Amino acid sequence: MLQGFLDFIAKEKLFLPKDKILIAVSGGVDSILLCELFHQAKLNFGIAHCNFNLRGKESDGDEKFVKAVAKKYSVDFYSKAFDTSSYSKEQGISIQMAARDLRYSWFEEIRNKEKYKFIATAHHQNDVVETVLINLIKGTGIAGLHGILPKKKNIIRPLLFATRDEIETFAKKHKLKFREDSSNQSDKYLRNKIRNQVIPILKEINPTLEKTFMENVERIKLVEHVYKYEIKKLEYDYFINHNGKLNIAIFGEQYHLFPAFLHEVLVRYNFNHDVINEIIKATESPAIGRQFYSTTHRIIIDRESLIILNLKGSQDNETFLINKDTDDFCSSYNSEYYSLVADNSWNLEHIKYDNLGGYLFLDEASLQYPLTIRRWKPGDFFYPLGMKRKKKISDFLIDNKVPLNKKENTFVIVSGKDIVCLLGHRIDNRYRITDTTTNVLTIDYNEK
Repeated sequence: MLQGFLDFIAKEKLFLPKDKILIAVSGGVDSILLCELFHQAKLNFGIAHCNFNLRGKESDGDEKFVKAVAKKYSVDFYSKAFDTSSYSKEQGISIQMAARDLRYSWFEEIRNKEKYKFIATAHHQNDVVETVLINLIKGTGIAGLHGILPKKKNIIRPLLFATRDEIETFAKKHKLKFREDSSNQSDKYLRNKIRNQVIPILKEINPTLEKTFMENVERIKLVEHVYKYEIKKLEYDYFINHNGKLNIAIFGEQYHLFPAFLHEVLVRYNFNHDVINEIIKATESPAIGRQFYSTTHRIIIDRESLIILNLKGSQDNETFLINKDTDDFCSSYNSEYYSLVADNSWNLEHIKYDNLGGYLFLDEASLQYPLTIRRWKPGDFFYPLGMKRKKKISDFLIDNKVPLNKKENTFVIVSGKDIVCLLGHRIDNRYRITDTTTNVLTIDYNEK
């Protein structure tokens, strides 16, 4: 067992012998055996134990037992009690998810504070079998089929080379003391039901179930590697400048790849699979302007693309003021979406004869300071340059085929109650410069 442990660490490149490792220890046979292997291998480790206060005196007994284990091995011991039930209710999640969130968050705190390199958990091959079966039952992508990885960021699982039977045999041989968790016998939880009812039947069919699963997992990992490589290629081709705009139309004959691609991309933006399926349906007969939300992002269906927006950014309603504190002034403004410089020091002759482009010019004498820069709103209208009749900004943007994400981040300059400029597009005809203009306000505007 010890040699298998060391071989697995080397094969998976889990950590170096000099590294300081924090072991998560519940008191059960798996985590106790992991401590024993670390001790026999003369590795540098500490022990962390979570008391979730879910089993009364039994939970307190586990904590005392694990503290004694740390003393036996002369290693540092960390423990913390959690009000898991209250946290579960507050967050609206299951007790199991609550316990998982609390323990890993706390483990990471210790790791950083006490300078541990990795956090080691005692997951073994049977846990992999259970996890894959749970994922299949609940629904999963290809990532759910590789089960539990030996190493993920700061978490390592050095026991994934062993089965539960091998662990129990080793513990018995070395007379290791451990605590039995009474909740493991209850079929209240899905994992326990699979462990206690489903797996025994599968092992009747295939006595080497764990070995077979681990071989399958290795093949799935190879397939997943190829799959992710192809997804990255598609993402590079179809994201325009990685600006959050996803072109649907250019999938063309490869549209059959679109659902798989979209699932892989959108889960990163916290969209769940049900919502992603709705988005896929919506793209088949696009309803322009339809929106979908995750906890952090929003997707808008445009003509031939999906626009992915950060909720925080899209709800930003910040305004700026252009003040005229002196006769001559120059003011600059910066936001997440644009930069702007307003300057009234230019004269009409300068503009006429230097043939300046890329600027917006307003007749300053007709303006009422302070001017306000804000997002346009429904109902806003102006008189576009060259027109004598007013036009709703919403209609102007539609007529000019401005993409939905650009529409939402289009700003106006307001003088009094009038919109004098639709930034990035056109000024109001009533505020244009003419041969009789004496003072010019020049706007240098750039979108980001």
